[in-house]
Amino acid sequence: MKKSALLATLACTVTVTLVAGAGTAAATPARPACGNHQALQAALNGLTGEHRLAGAVAEVVDPACGTWAGASGVADVRTGRPASVEDRFRIGSVTKTFTATVVLQLAAEGRLSLDSTVEDHLPGLVRSGGYDGRTIKVRQLLQQNGGLPDHADAFADADVDWLRHHRFAPRELVEAALRLPQPKPGWHYSTTNYVLAGLAVEHVTGRSIEDEVTRRVIDPLRLRDTYWPGMAEDIRGRHSHSYFTAERDGVPVRVDGTRWNTSAGGAGGALISTPSDVNRFLAALLGGRLLPAEQLAETRTTVLGDPERLGSKGRYGLGLITEPLACGGIWTGHTGSTRAGHHTVTAMAPGGRQATIAINESPATDAAANAVLAALDTALCPPRT
Repeated sequence: MKKSALLATLACTVTVTLVAGAGTAAATPARPACGNHQALQAALNGLTGEHRLAGAVAEVVDPACGTWAGASGVADVRTGRPASVEDRFRIGSVTKTFTATVVLQLAAEGRLSLDSTVEDHLPGLVRSGGYDGRTIKVRQLLQQNGGLPDHADAFADADVDWLRHHRFAPRELVEAALRLPQPKPGWHYSTTNYVLAGLAVEHVTGRSIEDEVTRRVIDPLRLRDTYWPGMAEDIRGRHSHSYFTAERDGVPVRVDGTRWNTSAGGAGGALISTPSDVNRFLAALLGGRLLPAEQLAETRTTVLGDPERLGSKGRYGLGLITEPLACGGIWTGHTGSTRAGHHTVTAMAPGGRQATIAINESPATDAAANAVLAALDTALCPPRT
């Protein structure tokens, strides 16, 4: 099964022990019954070795065993600085889960209805190209089944240098999407849905989605390494470089995409964070700290996704993906990627075990993309003693 598309969606109170460098690992003290993480470390080493990705890091949080962190490869291919789980990185479509959380909080407060329409909040904005905001509900935006195309497709062939420096406004992204052909009926992954959800939040609150996510999620959870970059091209503080492959004179070359304006992602893909912060956020969300029971149940109401995007058994809720685990049960979380090269996958297993894996180079093959998801499976299934 090809899962490169899934990676492209890409879509804790225990102290973290820093791990840096290829083939190294460390952990907080844990009972012997917790086993070891040799298999996961081997998977990270495989990503940077066999699949030639620049760097890979992971943080695993187990409620019974504590926190383990591992890393392999480099954060910067020029200097050789080792990859570190403490580096900030662009989390891509994991941003969607943050945005969905705020929309659901507003629904819980009675300030917004999931069954209200795009037209109710953004009159006239979606009324061209055969698209009609009067027929698209807020719930459908979050669940990716409102029938809208993805504005990212409009820029798929754009000049990379123009794309990394262009400052996109949210309505510009929506207008670009409405010029695209209509996708086939049914579920269709689209970051435009979340740009519209962010604009709906602004309509309801009078504040931007960035401000609302910050004051409702980031600040209360003390996610000190998580922030919206705005139009800035640089990542603040300690961070991993990011890389993607491009062809020059017919030859594939590695390109540094670290300096990049991610406004094209907006409410659906612009956040910067760390594995520790992402794990803390997902734990708070799925643990009921951010949403009442009714709205949390809504996030877990899933529909079958496109097999080309989520795999044959992948399902999508309100800002959350579910996928089967090799050891039984399903993981719940999201994946994320950026054109600049950063890739993220974060998830929780049924027993509360969590993992966030980040790589700093776009996988150039399906095998490499599958290996990232296989590493997540390894991280979430109980370690062997």
